[in-house]
Amino acid sequence: MKPMVSKMAAFTLVCGLLLSACGGGGGKGETAQGSGGSAAAGDEKTTITWLNILHTASPPTDTVLNKIEEKTGADIKFSWIPDASKEERINTSLASDSLADIVTLTILDNSSVRNALKSGMFWEVEPFLDEFPNLAKISQDTRRSASIDGKLYGVPFQKDLARNGVVIRKDWLDKLGLSVPKTTDELMNVAKAFTEQDPDGNGQKDTTGFMDRSDLIYGAFKTLGSYFGTPNNWQVTDDGKMIPEFETEGYVKTMDYMKTLYEKGYINQDFAVTAKTDQQQKFAQGKAGIYVGALFDGKNLLNMAKGVQDNMQLALVNNITSTGNESDRAIWAANNGIGGLLAFPKSEVKDEAELKRVLKFVNDLMDDDVYALMTYGIEGVHYTVDANDAVTITNTDLWQQEVQPFASSRPSETGYKIHDADPLKAEADKLIKENAKYGVLNPAYSLESETYTTQGSELQKIITDATYKYILGKINLDEFKAAVENWKKSGGSKIIEEYEAAYKATQQK
Repeated sequence: MKPMVSKMAAFTLVCGLLLSACGGGGGKGETAQGSGGSAAAGDEKTTITWLNILHTASPPTDTVLNKIEEKTGADIKFSWIPDASKEERINTSLASDSLADIVTLTILDNSSVRNALKSGMFWEVEPFLDEFPNLAKISQDTRRSASIDGKLYGVPFQKDLARNGVVIRKDWLDKLGLSVPKTTDELMNVAKAFTEQDPDGNGQKDTTGFMDRSDLIYGAFKTLGSYFGTPNNWQVTDDGKMIPEFETEGYVKTMDYMKTLYEKGYINQDFAVTAKTDQQQKFAQGKAGIYVGALFDGKNLLNMAKGVQDNMQLALVNNITSTGNESDRAIWAANNGIGGLLAFPKSEVKDEAELKRVLKFVNDLMDDDVYALMTYGIEGVHYTVDANDAVTITNTDLWQQEVQPFASSRPSETGYKIHDADPLKAEADKLIKENAKYGVLNPAYSLESETYTTQGSELQKIITDATYKYILGKINLDEFKAAVENWKKSGGSKIIEEYEAAYKATQQK
């Protein structure tokens, strides 16, 4: 029998985790009193083992876990893998077939993960989803995006489809007599004013427009790209041809825009080597007035500014275009709103009856009251809630210890009534929900390309390096295009061919 990991595993155990630890201990239908108990039928609890990713410094205590178990009727036995080592640990687990009833797979572009999913190691779940009320609500777009070769090998983690936008110092706009920008030209003018004038009123020219970081995806670049009509990674033509985003006019316009920001000094000059934490800290310190990223970061930035920039007021913007036309509104959808899969290995989940048992548990995790537990904790202990379902965390330290570790385990993060009472977070949630109407999907997200799976990350470095060099003025457009040709010769052309073949196959089904 495989050793069983307790619910409250010490972090020292997590760091030395044996992935085989989550497979055993008791029967699947063990009672609430243990294998030797004699609970009445109504008191029976099913045992769920879960190989899961930990995004916090330590696992949660049992306080909230016990409540989740009460709501779901399950005895949940976690084996936690620290996020920093997830790729190595998951690869080892897949290779040794040391798994659990539920395996959290967040790195779907990992070759070992994709090969394991395609091999038949995990259950295909789509035929069963509509039997469960919460799972039945998963949209066809989401199911399709999370599928591999047209088959869905787990319950998709449902994230906000398009969460990005622009966060701007509203108090600076007011001081300089500027309106909230609605076009990229107006945004450039705001960046110019924040750099060349004195928005903080200290008599010194010590501010800049944008505060960005070394990240072409989650920093400013990809969001700005949406405003210029850049596709989300790939564009499919009417005749089924696949065009990478960096061969489109929108991508070049985005590079030119950021090149202007850099040359004029309207962006932090070290953005290409700046980490996210430094970016946010400098913004909170009043070094710049424009932040492009997740709209919900506004709340964090405002909290970070307390005691440093107490007069900070922020405007959240999600309707910028390069043309000024409402019809051109677009925002890229990160991973098509997919955060990974909750997958069910056949080595642990032996038959359809067992699969439905585990699917029911996942379905129950999506109930409103369980979502509230995994997001905010226990009312009266961790938070208070008003008549409008708006939550205020009352004990942040306790919340971080007992609740926060569960946040990344929620099968769905959208569509619930209970919400954050903070006005800026509430505004961000509203705009993110509105963004979904304008979200641009990546048409290749679920398509198969063996070359992309094995070489995609390395090949992307060619484009990333050339993009930064162009923005920084180290190469011209012809040299950037030469880098694209190098990408093609090094394997990019093969990726295009494989994606086109895969896309054609999906159209014929």
